[in-house]
Amino acid sequence: MFYREAGDFKTSYVDDNQTFPIKFDRYRYYAVLVVAFAIIPFVINDYWVSAIFLPFLIYSIAAIGLNILVGYCGQVSLGTGGFMAVGAYATYKLMTAFPEVNIFFHIILAGGITALVGMLFGLPSLRIKGFYLAVATLAAQFFLVWLFNRVPWFYNNSASGQISAPERTVIGIPVTGPHTEAWATYLFCLVFTVLTAILARNLTRGTQGRKWMAIRDMDIAAEIIGVNPLVSKLTAFGVSSFFVGIAGALFFAVYLGAVEVGEVYGINKSFLVLFMIIIGGLGSIFGSFAGAAFIVLLPVLLKNVLVGQLGWPSDLAAHLEIMILGLLIIVFLIAEPHGLAQLWRVSKEKLRLWPFPH
Repeated sequence: MFYREAGDFKTSYVDDNQTFPIKFDRYRYYAVLVVAFAIIPFVINDYWVSAIFLPFLIYSIAAIGLNILVGYCGQVSLGTGGFMAVGAYATYKLMTAFPEVNIFFHIILAGGITALVGMLFGLPSLRIKGFYLAVATLAAQFFLVWLFNRVPWFYNNSASGQISAPERTVIGIPVTGPHTEAWATYLFCLVFTVLTAILARNLTRGTQGRKWMAIRDMDIAAEIIGVNPLVSKLTAFGVSSFFVGIAGALFFAVYLGAVEVGEVYGINKSFLVLFMIIIGGLGSIFGSFAGAAFIVLLPVLLKNVLVGQLGWPSDLAAHLEIMILGLLIIVFLIAEPHGLAQLWRVSKEKLRLWPFPH
């Protein structure tokens, strides 16, 4: 009754291969986009943007990138924080070296630079996998943080070792710096989130996505049927790092404005993004959004309820947040390994047959 496909006929391969072939899904996502672009910018304030919307949008991009590598291609990575740092520092160098270029292109170029770095550190995946690959990417995480801390060229010889985003505008509206408006930064990040989600959705449903999934399911069999493991794994690292680099650039330039690499892009950031795709669902673009929303909203909810309403100490609420997060990861890994995305798929199946028993 609530979710029906009856009467939704396809008359061509083009119709059948649409990103959302079911009309109900298309209309639902169009409605979400209309609300996101035409309603939310007029009702949000600084608190909603800084506490919820900007972290959600930026982490969603990072989670999509990591999900492509881990969920779709099966290559475990613990270097997400380091690759986000590459995107941030690449954006900073481009912004200071080429101030006349629009920041939109700076962020895209920073994503491209991160993709090259990701492919370089993805070379060990051709020989090792599983736990050993995770250790290799963990080494990349520590090496990149050490590099940005120790080489003054990356932070323009600043005495503090910190990088700060200069003010930049898009069509005359500031999106970085101290004079930004909440709605402007929200829309700027939203555009990147929508574009990366559409790109990721089409990549994972196309030929390249099928090659990644073949490598994930059984790399030897994939090679036998003609899938090139070298190209497939390196493209997965490249595309994943591209998205993660864009997320790191937005996190620095638009959200925080100033960062110190060890504090912002440390190993905790890598684990945080990994937890998002575990809770949201591996191998699912929707799961990346669901996991990012859950991780962003959980601390806000606990802070408002436990600290604001019940008067608990803030440090106790922070420790409780970590405990709840760890417990949920264990529960999802045991009870529902495919995360929130699978729960959503099951719910849709039940809605298709309601009120009849499943």
